[in-house]
Amino acid sequence: MSRTGCLGAAVLLVGLGLLLRLPNWNLSLTVHHYGGGILWGAMLFMLVAALRPPLWRVRGCMFAASIIAGLIELSRLLHGAELDAFRRTLAGQLLLGRIFSAWNLAAYACGIGLAVLYIRLPRSNRSSTSLSA
Repeated sequence: MSRTGCLGAAVLLVGLGLLLRLPNWNLSLTVHHYGGGILWGAMLFMLVAALRPPLWRVRGCMFAASIIAGLIELSRLLHGAELDAFRRTLAGQLLLGRIFSAWNLAAYACGIGLAVLYIRLPRSNRSSTSLSA
Protein backbone atom coordinates (compact mmCIF):
# COMPACT_ATOMS: atom_id res chain seq x y z
CA MET A 1 0.00 0.00 0.00
CA SER A 2 1.34 3.44 -0.88
CA ARG A 3 2.00 6.19 1.63
CA THR A 4 -0.99 8.09 0.26
CA GLY A 5 -3.16 4.99 0.64
CA CYS A 6 -2.01 4.56 4.24
CA LEU A 7 -2.76 8.20 4.99
CA GLY A 8 -6.19 7.86 3.39
CA ALA A 9 -6.86 4.74 5.46
CA ALA A 10 -5.81 6.62 8.62
CA VAL A 11 -8.25 9.44 7.82
CA LEU A 12 -11.02 6.90 7.19
CA LEU A 13 -10.26 5.19 10.51
CA VAL A 14 -10.39 8.54 12.33
CA GLY A 15 -13.84 9.11 10.81
CA LEU A 16 -15.01 5.64 11.83
CA GLY A 17 -13.65 6.14 15.34
CA LEU A 18 -15.47 9.46 15.70
CA LEU A 19 -18.63 7.90 14.32
CA LEU A 20 -18.35 5.13 16.90
CA ARG A 21 -17.54 7.41 19.83
CA LEU A 22 -19.41 10.68 19.39
CA PRO A 23 -23.09 9.86 18.79
CA ASN A 24 -25.00 8.11 21.54
CA TRP A 25 -25.55 4.71 19.96
CA ASN A 26 -26.42 3.03 23.27
CA LEU A 27 -23.76 0.44 22.52
CA SER A 28 -22.31 -1.73 25.24
CA LEU A 29 -19.24 -0.31 26.95
CA THR A 30 -17.18 -3.13 25.46
CA VAL A 31 -18.12 -2.26 21.88
CA HIS A 32 -17.90 1.49 22.47
CA HIS A 33 -14.59 1.51 24.35
CA TYR A 34 -12.63 -1.38 22.88
CA GLY A 35 -14.00 -0.86 19.37
CA GLY A 36 -12.58 2.64 19.54
CA GLY A 37 -9.28 1.25 20.82
CA ILE A 38 -9.08 -1.21 17.93
CA LEU A 39 -9.77 1.57 15.43
CA TRP A 40 -7.22 3.81 17.19
CA GLY A 41 -4.53 1.11 16.98
CA ALA A 42 -5.21 0.54 13.28
CA MET A 43 -5.16 4.31 12.66
CA LEU A 44 -1.85 4.64 14.49
CA PHE A 45 -0.31 1.89 12.36
CA MET A 46 -1.53 3.54 9.17
CA LEU A 47 -0.10 6.90 10.25
CA VAL A 48 3.27 5.30 11.01
CA ALA A 49 3.16 3.50 7.64
CA ALA A 50 2.35 6.77 5.85
CA LEU A 51 5.18 8.67 7.59
CA ARG A 52 7.73 5.83 7.74
CA PRO A 53 11.41 6.23 6.83
CA PRO A 54 12.20 4.98 3.30
CA LEU A 55 13.61 1.57 4.26
CA TRP A 56 10.92 0.59 6.79
CA ARG A 57 8.57 -2.24 5.93
CA VAL A 58 5.58 -3.76 7.71
CA ARG A 59 7.50 -5.11 10.71
CA GLY A 60 9.20 -1.80 11.43
CA CYS A 61 5.89 0.06 11.22
CA MET A 62 4.22 -2.53 13.43
CA PHE A 63 6.99 -2.27 16.02
CA ALA A 64 6.94 1.55 16.00
CA ALA A 65 3.14 1.74 16.24
CA SER A 66 3.18 -0.72 19.15
CA ILE A 67 5.84 1.28 21.00
CA ILE A 68 3.97 4.56 20.43
CA ALA A 69 0.68 3.02 21.60
CA GLY A 70 2.37 1.64 24.71
CA LEU A 71 4.00 4.96 25.53
CA ILE A 72 0.73 6.84 25.12
CA GLU A 73 -1.04 4.33 27.36
CA LEU A 74 1.74 4.56 29.95
CA SER A 75 1.53 8.37 29.80
CA ARG A 76 -1.87 8.03 31.45
CA LEU A 77 -0.02 7.19 34.64
CA LEU A 78 1.53 10.68 34.59
CA HIS A 79 -0.47 13.53 36.06
CA GLY A 80 -0.05 17.28 36.05
CA ALA A 81 -2.50 20.15 36.11
CA GLU A 82 -2.10 21.07 32.42
CA LEU A 83 -1.99 17.48 31.21
CA ASP A 84 -5.08 16.50 33.21
CA ALA A 85 -6.90 19.62 31.99
CA PHE A 86 -6.13 18.62 28.38
CA ARG A 87 -7.29 15.05 29.03
CA ARG A 88 -10.69 16.41 30.12
CA THR A 89 -11.21 17.98 26.69
CA LEU A 90 -12.69 16.00 23.79
CA ALA A 91 -9.37 16.19 21.91
CA GLY A 92 -7.51 15.00 25.00
CA GLN A 93 -9.88 12.10 25.51
CA LEU A 94 -9.61 11.02 21.87
CA LEU A 95 -5.83 11.43 21.59
CA LEU A 96 -4.51 10.49 25.02
CA GLY A 97 -7.37 9.01 27.01
CA ARG A 98 -7.71 9.44 30.74
CA ILE A 99 -7.33 6.14 32.58
CA PHE A 100 -4.56 3.54 32.20
CA SER A 101 -5.73 0.04 31.31
CA ALA A 102 -3.72 -2.94 30.17
CA TRP A 103 -6.85 -4.02 28.26
CA ASN A 104 -6.44 -0.94 26.08
CA LEU A 105 -3.03 -2.26 25.04
CA ALA A 106 -4.73 -5.46 23.90
CA ALA A 107 -7.25 -3.44 21.86
CA TYR A 108 -4.46 -1.40 20.26
CA ALA A 109 -2.52 -4.58 19.45
CA CYS A 110 -5.64 -6.05 17.85
CA GLY A 111 -6.10 -2.92 15.72
CA ILE A 112 -2.44 -2.89 14.70
CA GLY A 113 -2.68 -6.59 13.81
CA LEU A 114 -5.81 -6.03 11.70
CA ALA A 115 -4.11 -3.14 9.89
CA VAL A 116 -1.10 -5.36 9.18
CA LEU A 117 -3.39 -8.05 7.76
CA TYR A 118 -5.07 -5.44 5.57
CA ILE A 119 -1.70 -4.15 4.33
CA ARG A 120 -0.62 -7.68 3.48
CA LEU A 121 -3.74 -8.51 1.47
CA PRO A 122 -2.77 -9.38 -2.09
CA ARG A 123 -3.22 -6.51 -4.52
CA SER A 124 -3.05 -6.71 -8.28
CA ASN A 125 -1.18 -3.40 -8.71
CA ARG A 126 1.77 -2.93 -6.35
CA SER A 127 3.82 0.20 -6.83
CA SER A 128 7.51 0.45 -6.01
CA THR A 129 6.69 2.82 -3.12
CA SER A 130 4.33 0.37 -1.50
CA LEU A 131 4.76 -1.00 1.99
CA SER A 132 5.78 -4.65 1.72
CA ALA A 133 6.90 -7.37 4.07
